[in-house]
Amino acid sequence: MNKRQLLLGSLAAASLSKIGSSWAQASNYPNRAIHLIVPSEAGGGTDFTARTIGLKLTELLGQSLVVDNRPGAAGNIGVEQGVRATPDGYTLVMPITSLPMSPWLYPKLPYDPVKDLSPIILACAAPLIMVVNSQLPVNNVQEFVALAKKRPGQLNYANSGNGTTAHLAGELFKKMADIKMESVNYKGGGSSVIDTVAGRVQMYFSTIPAALPHLKSGKLRALAVTSKHRVEMIPDVPTVDESGLPRFEVVGWFGIFAPTGTPNNVILKLNESINVVLKMPEIRERLARQGLIPGGGTPEALRDLLNADLSKWGKLIKEIGLKTTE
Repeated sequence: MNKRQLLLGSLAAASLSKIGSSWAQASNYPNRAIHLIVPSEAGGGTDFTARTIGLKLTELLGQSLVVDNRPGAAGNIGVEQGVRATPDGYTLVMPITSLPMSPWLYPKLPYDPVKDLSPIILACAAPLIMVVNSQLPVNNVQEFVALAKKRPGQLNYANSGNGTTAHLAGELFKKMADIKMESVNYKGGGSSVIDTVAGRVQMYFSTIPAALPHLKSGKLRALAVTSKHRVEMIPDVPTVDESGLPRFEVVGWFGIFAPTGTPNNVILKLNESINVVLKMPEIRERLARQGLIPGGGTPEALRDLLNADLSKWGKLIKEIGLKTTE
């Protein structure tokens, strides 16, 4: 046997050993608590989704799933901590909905969402709802667009922060409807809703739970939801697409990721288990009550979604010249 054959034999043995180790890790996984980093404060949509899934996943896997809230820097601090974690399946991360926008908004972003994250599964989608102050004389999207064209630059809309999904939904709406409308920047969704109710701004792309009490009280009027299909909890509200703006779709989403380098067998085991959880009627109902659309599917489907949204929002952010000060 020559040196080359010896070398190839050694490499093959090492490769088989590594594969065997990965299979052993997957079959023995998990044997301790799993930490899921949520880069936002407790109580928000990301946190709610993580805890809802975590309760049943704990039962299914026989090990605790601990939600670890790490807010700050528009969600980037928590994601960075997730990508720097040991890639063994015991630290996962569920980024907030701005993940596909961050690379375009923060030139010094300390991670690459494609290269540094291994997709596991789409947890859920979070459509927005286009609401107006109830005193505004419009009842649907077409009437709003007509009013905006009649009064160019006189209508404004709230955005819940520079580069947020709500902000970019407004900018995309302006572009596709070919209207002039001013953006008013707020430091969160709460103040955006309050000022829309008060009439200081005319329109806002809100999360559904935040808008619902004001819709019921009659202080806000729903014009449309931003998803491709109508939302289960508010079936009478049409989509923007069917309201006269074809192909308009803005849906935030929460995906579960692991650090790059996590064994594929661990990824697949987590994917299979979370798919089981997301098919449970009580989980689907609980998510739907919050205006969320339960997810599921393959890791590849989540990667495709991330890539598609990176392209979509990157193009828009460049077109409007949006920049951050960070």
